[in-house]
Amino acid sequence: MFDLWRGMAEINDATERLEEATDQTLGVLGGSSSSFWRIRMMRLEDVKAGALIQGIEPGEVVRIVASEQIGKDIIVANKPDDPSTIDVLKQAIEINLVNNGFVKCGTGYQVDGQLTKQRIREIHSNHRIQTLHKNNDFIQEYYDELIKNFADGSQVNPSLISPELIEVKSNSYDSRLFRFACLLWSVPVSQGFGRRIRFIVRDRQNGCLIGLFAIGDPVFNLSARDRWIDWQFEDRKSGLKHIMDAYVVGSVPPYSMLIGGKLIAALMASSEVIEAYNRKYIGKETVIGHTINQAQLVLLTTTSSMGRSSLYNRLSIPGGPQFVRIGETRGFGHFHFSGEIFESMKEYLESVGHPYARGNRFGMGPNWKMRVIRAVLDRIGLDSNNTLNHGIAREVYAIPLAKNWQAILHGHTTDVSCNTLTADEISNFCLNRWMIPRATRDTSFSNFDKRKIMVYLQTDKSTSKWD
Repeated sequence: MFDLWRGMAEINDATERLEEATDQTLGVLGGSSSSFWRIRMMRLEDVKAGALIQGIEPGEVVRIVASEQIGKDIIVANKPDDPSTIDVLKQAIEINLVNNGFVKCGTGYQVDGQLTKQRIREIHSNHRIQTLHKNNDFIQEYYDELIKNFADGSQVNPSLISPELIEVKSNSYDSRLFRFACLLWSVPVSQGFGRRIRFIVRDRQNGCLIGLFAIGDPVFNLSARDRWIDWQFEDRKSGLKHIMDAYVVGSVPPYSMLIGGKLIAALMASSEVIEAYNRKYIGKETVIGHTINQAQLVLLTTTSSMGRSSLYNRLSIPGGPQFVRIGETRGFGHFHFSGEIFESMKEYLESVGHPYARGNRFGMGPNWKMRVIRAVLDRIGLDSNNTLNHGIAREVYAIPLAKNWQAILHGHTTDVSCNTLTADEISNFCLNRWMIPRATRDTSFSNFDKRKIMVYLQTDKSTSKWD
């Protein structure tokens, strides 16, 4: 095993020293980490030289000191509603927003600069670094094994690409590969919730990974979707069970350099995916309602990760899936409250006995984090609406899987008239429409070296370029 994650190792060491010092301080105060509420909010690079915590009294603010005399304030307090506690939490949140590329604007924050795709990648970079840091042990353990599933450019003959769609089973080799590949996304991916089905796509010519996708339960509130379907509240309550949302979609290099993402996206709407859904859910008891599920899948939705989507734009397969742009999100979300700052917010709610603090369980839906963040912001005097409005509007797409999808979603019939193609039929079209022509125009994919994957995972820079 070569020298892996040297930069991350330094951060790990500093963080461990910080946590050890924190525990020692709490011991002096006669408490434990569970009986005292604390904030540890700092940028990772601020503690790379080491961290020490000075002696304090309960409720006092202390400073984490690096060798360059830079750091962030934290607090240890018995009384979570003390003004000093709230002030420090508020300051930590504001520091977090600034570090993520936001600037103060009125009562809220907005992105600093023009929202280009590269700027959006940069805004997500802190979240990406935290995600890589969290997966450090996993990568060190499985990198040598999993990197074999990625192709060098020299292993790919575009005219011989033969996609194979494989459902991913839990706790399997493919599930580890899926997890590893997701770490290549410049915008960290969601874990999904509720019903979930994951797939990888391999190339039969070399056995290597082309890409992956995952579909899961849709969010309850999505105005662009509901307007397009013409849903009222009761319609939505009964109809959402017929919809799944694609929360991870994309190809990996070198196939991504051949517009392989369009192939992966189109395969989501293949008949094999419908069959996998039916095997897994039709006739099975639902977890929440304890009823037998008879809801057939008739519509997929997905959103772009970085504004306007080049992946879904003009994605149409004759006789098969049609990606229909149905609107945009309103630019609300919580990606800029990830990692340590969210944990601090959750601990704060727990310390004041708020019911949202421990609401992260199946059935709570994807809005639990939003509710936690909103509750904290409102409680400490920040405008939650303006602060949660990050301003990055994402395109929303719908992919009908049945000719009579509207009648199904409005409850007019239960007889589904399917409108899907097989994975082979979709693949043949995508190869001839996008991938082979791209390989003819641009041969840079052939120079791709899969060792670049580790280089990318070791850098704090996000990019869409692999050549």
